Amino acid sequence: MIQAIGLTSNARKELPPAVDDVSFEAPSGRVTALLGAPGAGKTTALRLMLELQPGRGITYFRGRPLHRIAHPSREVGVLLGEVPGHPARTVRGQLRMLCAAAGVPARRADDVLEVVGLVSLRDERLGTLSRGMDRRLGLACALLSDPHTLVLDGATEGLSARESRWLHGVLRAHAGAGGTVLFATDDPREAAQAADRVVTLEKGRLVADQEAADFARTRLRPRVAVRSPHAARLGALLIKEARTARCSVEVVREDGNRLSVYGSTCADIGESAYRHGILVHQLADEVGDMGATPASEPGGSPQEVEAGVGDEAGAAVRGVGEQGARELSPLPPPITVRQGAGPLRPLRYELRRAAGVGTGWLTAAAVLVVSALIAVLLARAGHAPQSRLLAAWPRDFPLPPAALGAGLLGAFAFGDEFRHPALATDRGTVPRRLGLLAAKLVVAAATALTLALGVVGLNAELLYLVYGRELTGVPPDWISLGAGWIGLVIGCAWAGVLAAGIFRSTTAGLAAVLAVPILVVPIVQKVLEGPSVRTAAGFSTRLRELVLVRWPFGGEQYVVAAAGVIAQPVAGALMLSLTALLCAYLLTTLRSRVR
Repeated sequence: MIQAIGLTSNARKELPPAVDDVSFEAPSGRVTALLGAPGAGKTTALRLMLELQPGRGITYFRGRPLHRIAHPSREVGVLLGEVPGHPARTVRGQLRMLCAAAGVPARRADDVLEVVGLVSLRDERLGTLSRGMDRRLGLACALLSDPHTLVLDGATEGLSARESRWLHGVLRAHAGAGGTVLFATDDPREAAQAADRVVTLEKGRLVADQEAADFARTRLRPRVAVRSPHAARLGALLIKEARTARCSVEVVREDGNRLSVYGSTCADIGESAYRHGILVHQLADEVGDMGATPASEPGGSPQEVEAGVGDEAGAAVRGVGEQGARELSPLPPPITVRQGAGPLRPLRYELRRAAGVGTGWLTAAAVLVVSALIAVLLARAGHAPQSRLLAAWPRDFPLPPAALGAGLLGAFAFGDEFRHPALATDRGTVPRRLGLLAAKLVVAAATALTLALGVVGLNAELLYLVYGRELTGVPPDWISLGAGWIGLVIGCAWAGVLAAGIFRSTTAGLAAVLAVPILVVPIVQKVLEGPSVRTAAGFSTRLRELVLVRWPFGGEQYVVAAAGVIAQPVAGALMLSLTALLCAYLLTTLRSRVR
């Protein structure tokens, strides 16, 4: 059951709040419709209930507010607006990634694909789905964790009548299994046909809370939909005949050549059109909305119907208001937008996220090809050290292609999350959880290490094929060179991850990588060359003298090699940048938690 009490959005300058003191209930085992014209406050009310927007009020989901639920996605399935996701990701890949985020088995993705009828499209890209298939995918995302409650906004928007009936059937089946369903709509006919209870909003206020049968009786009435190229002439004729016969007939001119005729039948309208030679393209019985003010029915007066609706709505509002007054203070508590929960299985989630889009594979392939070409050209030009040849790093380049590629792949880790969010299905934005950060750093490091070894191996093989063994020998200081190479590539990848997470942009992540050799290294060199700063020259030698006891298996040589790498300007600048970025990330994370 959903219990919404005193939902009130923050004031909008001189305008009234979009939602003002709205209270209602959505019981378990039933489908509840939140009805209102565009701008009535339906979406704002749902966002307040889900704690996605600041305001006042409180909403209980089976007796607990959302921030007191350990795993909200397992309690409430949400579909608000478009389905978030990278357009190049497959339907099945998107759902499997969300399975890792929700902590459910990956086979659950195939189960919900069968429920929503997307099995045949599981290998299709998100960017190629039609509107109807996109709505089905959104419903699959909401059902993924098998939640008790479904909250949907505009679920049938843009769907055909057949697809809408199918969706209503799925919602009805979920409610029949004991679940709670709340969906927002602006179509009174849809609310009357698909829901058991209808909650009506008008200008941000609750105006009615009725059973669907009472809603249909008081708010809807039959009409005849007419389409004719001579709609104006036919409408005037029907009004004239109704006056002559003293019948209560109302003709409303709709868009185009369409009329809505209340108080008549298809047979009477067809006969009138035939007698006067008026061409008719359509005659169909429909159910029309009478608007916010109820009208009279045959055998009853307008005052009687209006009084009945007022009594029901007033009793419902008073009942919820009295309950809220007993349980809470007169002023509802504030609604604070809280940080969303990170994935329950962050490493598995990150692996599926990184491998599910071809951007990373294309980037790695481009890095390998460019590195191989640069290595061959450097060898042909001569005067390049062997280490530079294997790394494909010309002296004029601030960074080798492998480091730039690793930084770009790291920037994708958070940059694509904010451009095409995957964790936004129920909480709005990508969380700054340390578990998610650790998973992204591990995956970025593994990707950068693979790229670094692949570049060196490919360049060595290519140089051997073109120039022979003279350029592919193992250098004597390969330990320090290898450590520096791996540290450089992984450091660039981590800089991309951290910067993209802080600034929420792939471009910012790559810019942070490029800033290390272009800006930070010159600054560090200037500081070290200053007259008041002691020089760090000979650091490796002094460290060797400090290690008096020889380590087993020659371990001291690795310590000295690592120290020599750290003492280099680029390595020091990179470590300084990583430290600053990590501190900034932690600061933004703590600030978001304090809020």
